[in-house]
Amino acid sequence: MTTPLLSPIEGPSAWCRRDLDPADYRIDLSPHCRDELLRAADEIRRFPLPTILRRPDEFDMPHCAAAMARVRHILDRGVRFALVDRLPAEEIGEEDAKAVYWLLASMVARPVAQKLDGTMIYDVLDTGRAALPGSGVRPDQTNIELKFHNDNSYNTTPPEYVVLLCLRPAKSGGHSRVVSFHSVHNEVLARRPALLPRLYRAFRFDRQREFHPGEEPVFSAPVFEAAAEVRARFSAHQIRGGYALSDEPLDEMGAAAMTTMLEIFDDESLSADFDLEPGQLQFVHNRTLGHSRTAFEDHPDPDRRRHLVRLWLRDAGRRAYAG
Repeated sequence: MTTPLLSPIEGPSAWCRRDLDPADYRIDLSPHCRDELLRAADEIRRFPLPTILRRPDEFDMPHCAAAMARVRHILDRGVRFALVDRLPAEEIGEEDAKAVYWLLASMVARPVAQKLDGTMIYDVLDTGRAALPGSGVRPDQTNIELKFHNDNSYNTTPPEYVVLLCLRPAKSGGHSRVVSFHSVHNEVLARRPALLPRLYRAFRFDRQREFHPGEEPVFSAPVFEAAAEVRARFSAHQIRGGYALSDEPLDEMGAAAMTTMLEIFDDESLSADFDLEPGQLQFVHNRTLGHSRTAFEDHPDPDRRRHLVRLWLRDAGRRAYAG
């Protein structure tokens, strides 16, 4: 537990919908960037290697590097999310699009494993399975609505940044939303200040079967931590699963604090939303920004199913899942 911050968070990271201008978060790749991506894709085809072995310094991409430096600045000093438009995915094909996406993301920070088995590149697809407590099925492998959350909130070392590449959107739904956890923190302070200290004490999270034999299936951590800045880890789904696996209820104040968070999430004046289109990239600062998506209906044709590709980025610690 850290000492709760009991004053409003200020600055560009604590935004509301009315504060945002597309210039705050949108980066359009220039024709020079497009040329660099096309040349990189051509080189990738000529000299095949596993994508995870590719490094951006092996390619001549100065304009792309400058664009990704702007992304990193937005993530660290700005509104904490960026929408990059767009990769020439239709022209180069999905596999090459994944490879140049890897290069661009690697210019922002180091990709790290997303599962205990070392999976580095993660496909976000509806598998048809149910995300039940202890099942190990992550909600992103379903078509259900995902409430605002941080990725990997149940790990000691969650990623600093999360990136999504849209290859194919859903037939309907799957609408992306982002919210500032700094603004959410301010709203809890304004609406229910007595509950804020509870969010600085531990909650239990379902670890999604991402742990070694003999380890506990539940991870405990606070929702908010105050260090150089307030950082968050929140997932209503994983917290509910954590208490279900513990076979004991969430305490009354903890339940009230979580309910307050969910009520604040429903305030549309606090969030921004958009539909990701093929070739677009969504970057978020994973410890200060929450992201979500609405439920979706997929195309019956498997080749047209909603397909996003996710990378986790973190410069500190090991590249392995446990960090």
